[in-house]
Amino acid sequence: MSTRIVVVGGGTAGARLAQRLPVTLLGEEPHAPYNRVLLADVLAGRYAPEVIALPAPLEPVRRGVRAVRIDRAARTVECEDGTEVGYDRLVLATGSNPVLPPLRGLRGAQLPSGVHPFRTLDDCLELRGVVRPGVRAVVIGGGLLGVSAARALAALGAEVVLTQQGERLMERQLDASASELLRAHVESLGVEVHTECRVSGLRQRDGAVTAVELADGFVLDAQVVVLACGVRPRTGLAREAGLDVRTGVVVDDELRTSDPYIHAIGDCAEHAGRVYGLAGPALEQADALADVLGSETAVPADADVPADTAGAGSLTAGPVAPRPAYTGTRALTRLTLGGPEALDLAAFGEATPLPGDDVVQLTDATRRAYRKVVVRGDRLVGGVLLGDLAAVGTLARAWEGDEALPDAPLLHLLTHDGGS
Repeated sequence: MSTRIVVVGGGTAGARLAQRLPVTLLGEEPHAPYNRVLLADVLAGRYAPEVIALPAPLEPVRRGVRAVRIDRAARTVECEDGTEVGYDRLVLATGSNPVLPPLRGLRGAQLPSGVHPFRTLDDCLELRGVVRPGVRAVVIGGGLLGVSAARALAALGAEVVLTQQGERLMERQLDASASELLRAHVESLGVEVHTECRVSGLRQRDGAVTAVELADGFVLDAQVVVLACGVRPRTGLAREAGLDVRTGVVVDDELRTSDPYIHAIGDCAEHAGRVYGLAGPALEQADALADVLGSETAVPADADVPADTAGAGSLTAGPVAPRPAYTGTRALTRLTLGGPEALDLAAFGEATPLPGDDVVQLTDATRRAYRKVVVRGDRLVGGVLLGDLAAVGTLARAWEGDEALPDAPLLHLLTHDGGS
């Protein structure tokens, strides 16, 4: 008898697991699983929606099915349409929700007309339907998502204003020099950028947004407002089921929650105190869990289980081989911003050095290229590259492997071969 694996969530993590193992995948969205990283390219018109579809899973996805309750005692998932799905192993891949900022004029889940989150394919298609050349659009949030959205809206001919509460764009990934280069590129696309700028409210007329109010009293006229203020792990289903939830659903090195029959992966999972919210870690977690679940030999539900394994939720009979463990992900951020001259950027690890760190930095203003790495002892701990990414592969491998650097001048790290 095979183990019944049910996956709740058809995003990056859930779809990847469904490509590795035969599972029942419950996808809330009506679309086939797609690559969320490419949504900005769909918005800009570079790709049609079907182009960003992910590879098909081993079993058909149940689309448009929203899970509303987990019965841990009966091991069933109740769905909004009244159906129940039984499981031996349940995997929560519920992803994350966009953060809605606490603004005047923005209350509850019902957004005013013209105000759009930017998280799903439906969000993207709705924006495509309302943005026309000359439309005044304000993007709230200057992180990776906000910068991508602003670029896409500018490509559609909108008059775009990008507002960022922090000191610089993409401040989580980039240092000050890299962020200035990024800002110059974004502005070259026709985007008006405001940093250190706190949005305080929205103005409306007849239920439609007309302007964005800033804390300093300045008002930005707007027909379209895009909320790109970050995301928050979607943990409601897990919390209501009584699982251990902090920022995300807490998991161990086998991506197992506080219930031994339930796992969590992707944006909703918190491992070793960290929630990643990125595609790379979601894929790694899905692959690690596929190895864990694939190593289990299912036994009938009424079979005798040794007493010393009953509390661990094991379905394995006989000797158990050591199972692979997930120990965390070293996540690299990459982004390509289009325009007359495209700008590529990559960032990883700690771009801001600590006292005693060594820093190697090269800037080529004529080529709009910037490269910087931070070395601590004999380890590469972070870096930023803009414009010229020739060395990023070698640098990323050295960083991800956390191995001692070769005994060579540090400047070699920023040559095109990464010093190899």
